[in-house]
Amino acid sequence: MSRINTNVPSLIAARILGNNNTKLNTALERLSTGLRINTGKDDPAGLIASEMLRGEIRAVGAAIDNANRADKVVSVAEGALQEVSSLLIELEGLVDRSANEAALSSDEVQANQLQIDSILETLDRIATSTEFQGRKLLNGELDYRLSGLTTGATASALTYLQVTSARVPNGGSRSVVVNVTQSAQTAKLIYAGSSTGSGAKTIQVSGKYGTEQLTFASTTAASDVAAAVNASKALTGVSATVSGTGASTRVLFHSTDYGSDAFVSVEALSGTFTVTGGDTNTKDYGQDVGVTVNGVAGVANGLDVSLRTAAFSADLTLASAFATDLAASKTFYVTGGGADFSIAPTLGINATASLGVQSVSTGTLGKASLGFLSSLKSGQANQLSSGNFETAQRIVRAASEQVSGLRGRLGAFQKNTLGSAINALQVAYENTSAAESAIRDADFAVETSNLTRAQILVQSSSRALALANAAPQNVLQLFT
Repeated sequence: MSRINTNVPSLIAARILGNNNTKLNTALERLSTGLRINTGKDDPAGLIASEMLRGEIRAVGAAIDNANRADKVVSVAEGALQEVSSLLIELEGLVDRSANEAALSSDEVQANQLQIDSILETLDRIATSTEFQGRKLLNGELDYRLSGLTTGATASALTYLQVTSARVPNGGSRSVVVNVTQSAQTAKLIYAGSSTGSGAKTIQVSGKYGTEQLTFASTTAASDVAAAVNASKALTGVSATVSGTGASTRVLFHSTDYGSDAFVSVEALSGTFTVTGGDTNTKDYGQDVGVTVNGVAGVANGLDVSLRTAAFSADLTLASAFATDLAASKTFYVTGGGADFSIAPTLGINATASLGVQSVSTGTLGKASLGFLSSLKSGQANQLSSGNFETAQRIVRAASEQVSGLRGRLGAFQKNTLGSAINALQVAYENTSAAESAIRDADFAVETSNLTRAQILVQSSSRALALANAAPQNVLQLFT
């Protein structure tokens, strides 16, 4: 080359050296940060995908933390309920022992009553003091808020209602429509006659709770037969009424409870006492109510109905007048409340696991048809001195069933909802992190190779640039 104003080889070598230096710096940056993408220009599409995945990773991590925290909240509540269960077992033991009236002095009964009062006081204290970071767990604060139950023509349609789960949109409500599709029935047998007729009669009356043998003198009036059956209805679960007059007089034997597990059996042990109307000659069974809740058939046992769906779950007891009316319908609303836990990375109603936790105070445990635990306190209707031991026992057992049912729901929620969610979220966290790493993280094997190559090329291009800059000096030889 004989031109010196423009050293083209030098320009070429300088450009190549600059490119090699850029590659060297890029390799050094990736090796020092561990990231393949450090700025948007490294990989614009990859940067967008990586940032989206980073957001998802953070959301999944937050959901895992939320589920773990929810598990701790439920564990606190379940631990308190375990003690409530133990106290209820102790309470039933006191009631059962106190029923042995002939073997106990009044002082012993009074001592048992003092223990019962202490247990009931402790139950109320547990209900009001169990909390997690100031949030009360067992006093009804985490129960659902309902409306529409005390209005309308069927205001007394339900005698018990516990909403266990409901998806309620923010600022909205969920309507619940209860329709009777099959009438609840008691078991029923009929004896036709105004008296037992000639000759003494002994009959055996059996029901859900037990059996009683009754003996009647000749021509005992139908009203006296009914009175004798009713005197033992607490023992047998069978009551009797008289209808009609004269030749049309009837004694109607009914089970005191509704449902397929309630029955009436009347058999003549001596003499003739013929009943009709049963599934067999001497026995009849009741019928469970048929109910749909928001169009979904509930599982019924007598007047008790349970429903389990993703959107709404509840346990309810129907009033007998409502349950025996095929045209009956009741609408109420879930307006909010409950314990809502966000356990999914994408927020919304489908990401929320909702759980209702009812109060376990003595004023709420039990049933309206029987009474509540508070009625066992001194001075109340079912205190030990009242002698209502059977009723007291049924109240305690109903309370135990409610508490054990709540513990079961909490346990199922921990295991099947929270536990499964945590496991699934952890897998999602791993896979999303792996995807983000594949896009953004540097491969050190590749980058060290790139670094070595860039170092060699920088050195060689630097040497080439030096040679290109020295080449124009050869022009001086033309002046000799």
